[in-house]
Amino acid sequence: MKSQVSAPQLRRTLGRADLRAVPESRRALRELLRHWGTAERSEVAELLTSELVTNALVHTDHEAVLTATVGPRGLRVEVRDFVAREPRPRPPCADDGTHGRGLVLVESLADEWGVRKHGVGKSVWFELDADAAA
Repeated sequence: MKSQVSAPQLRRTLGRADLRAVPESRRALRELLRHWGTAERSEVAELLTSELVTNALVHTDHEAVLTATVGPRGLRVEVRDFVAREPRPRPPCADDGTHGRGLVLVESLADEWGVRKHGVGKSVWFELDADAAA
């Protein structure tokens, strides 16, 4: 019988409105990606993950679930929340330059990204190839 090797994976449940989960998620992802891709790709992955986690915790009043999987094609990160409202990239707010950049960054830096609806809520995801130019 062949033994199956599962892909390295990170899975975390993020508490409702618990923004401490953002740096904790970055640290956990950094550990997962220790031997993956280039340092620059790992940094991009950390940035995009923190954006998705922050969006889920700030724009919903529910917990979220972070899943990151390293597979043969690269890295896939999903953040699932339990609110049906679909996120949309939008330009930063003119009066507050600290909000509105999250999905714009994901859109511009990820190799692929999207939103997958669930029976309750949605997953916002991105993928990065390990060896693609950042």
